[in-house]
Amino acid sequence: MSDLTLGFMAIGVMLVFIVLGMHIGIALIITSFASVLVMRSPEIAARFVGAAANDAIRDYLFGVVPLFVLMGMFVSVSGVGRDTFDVFQWLLRRLRGGLGLATVGANAVFAAITGISIASASVFTKVAVPEMIRHGYTPRFSVGVVAGSSVLGMLIPPSLLMIIYGVIAEESIGRMFLAGVFPGLVLAGLFALLILVFAYLMPGKIFQGGVQRSETDHDAETWGSAAIKFVPILLLVTLVLGGLYSGFFTPTEAGAVGAAGSFAIALIRRRLTWRKLWSVLTETGYVSVAVLFLIAAASLYSRMLALTGMPAAITTAITEMGLGPWGFLVAYLAIVIALGCIIDSVSIMLIMLPIVLPIASSFGMDLIWFGVLTVLAVEIGLLTPPFGVSVYTVKSALNNPAITIRDIFAGTFPFVLVMVLTLVVLAIFPGLSTWLARM
Repeated sequence: MSDLTLGFMAIGVMLVFIVLGMHIGIALIITSFASVLVMRSPEIAARFVGAAANDAIRDYLFGVVPLFVLMGMFVSVSGVGRDTFDVFQWLLRRLRGGLGLATVGANAVFAAITGISIASASVFTKVAVPEMIRHGYTPRFSVGVVAGSSVLGMLIPPSLLMIIYGVIAEESIGRMFLAGVFPGLVLAGLFALLILVFAYLMPGKIFQGGVQRSETDHDAETWGSAAIKFVPILLLVTLVLGGLYSGFFTPTEAGAVGAAGSFAIALIRRRLTWRKLWSVLTETGYVSVAVLFLIAAASLYSRMLALTGMPAAITTAITEMGLGPWGFLVAYLAIVIALGCIIDSVSIMLIMLPIVLPIASSFGMDLIWFGVLTVLAVEIGLLTPPFGVSVYTVKSALNNPAITIRDIFAGTFPFVLVMVLTLVVLAIFPGLSTWLARM
């Protein structure tokens, strides 16, 4: 049996393990170790595992993972999400579909300090959905706009998926963050445009009975009270992203400053008890360890694939097939979106990137642009059945038996179409993703 055949078999076995419910990191390690053992020897396989684990997470750069996670956790407990939604609700109260627009706007701002879509989905399900239903929005649209706009958390920096991509592709995480800014704003803008089209041209799609109820509950809000609510989040975003983009902070330093700033906000607002602090720290530990473990497993997997010669063989095969760069890109994005229906975002990146990055490089593709397309395609999987992590997060946080999983998937469908449109636009015009990162 050739090394190349063994490599393909290892991928097949790994996918079977994942479908059967095995943790993605364990599946990667077991199949990679077993493959190297068969190709070489038990001693080399053991050294392979040790070297991969050591090299994968010893870099100072990996401190960015727990720090940005910690910042997002502090922000979640400080009540900033609720205040951000209140401000946008007040600003947009005169527009049709104002609450839907407020949800998208608040999600976009919240994304700039959390980097985790699930956090956004959980927070705004509790904040926005009851408010929208109370004002006559259909339950299907209410949950759909929350789940749909939650994906902004993985595109607008800081983004956990951008960090993972930067590590695997060996690209600057700071540049990856910069590359996600404009595409994230474009996607948020298209979401808002979709809501306006529904509100003014097809009101029956989002309002019960096709008629919007008054949204003037927040008329008592003033510019002063809105500023008090919004200034802390604005200062945090400016401090972290401004310092990062100006070059004053490295990504790791920006994460540390953001964690300290969000901790101060939670203290000043008196939202942080000892119990909540312990919960934040332990949850940060759980998330960070899980991510770093996956990165170590992915490093071993990448080395195993390189040892089999699979990336080079696939590159040669695609070249001989005459697909060209566009044929390869379309096929790759279609596979990623299809995989999103059955496995989670991080798993898709860990499985696919070690195979496709050498191919993308051989076609001369900009790996920053390729990363933005990858993250957006992966995010579509958060909203597609049967897996749809964001959909199940909304269902869990809502705790309303009258709204079914089917309702949420149906509500997110228009937003999935917008994401596919955005993916096509970003693929055709690479400069939209790279102009800021290459400055």
